Amino acid sequence: MTFPDDETGQVLTEMQAAGINLNEMHPVVFFHLFEKEIQAQAMVEHLAEKAPDMVVTLEPDELPNVWDLNCTVNMTPSYDAIVAQEAEFELLATKFEGFNDGWGIEA
Repeated sequence: MTFPDDETGQVLTEMQAAGINLNEMHPVVFFHLFEKEIQAQAMVEHLAEKAPDMVVTLEPDELPNVWDLNCTVNMTPSYDAIVAQEAEFELLATKFEGFNDGWGIEA
């Protein structure tokens, strides 16, 4: 499989080279950062209502005054699916004054 030459494509290329079968379902974690816990908590509550089966965790970051919100989606990690899910999360995180901080596969 070949992927576009961007960050997502590079990560998928590395995963494929490491022997991860990208044609199978995997828990894919999308990372988001917030400056205020109340903003992150608002997104947690929104996701609990709109996507009750999604695993969502909220915890303080290593940096002070930063909150990590991680959303786990079970999916086949194709390039198009990752890019589409990231775009959806970017819109949602922006609505709650946060931003995307990448993604990864739980091994």
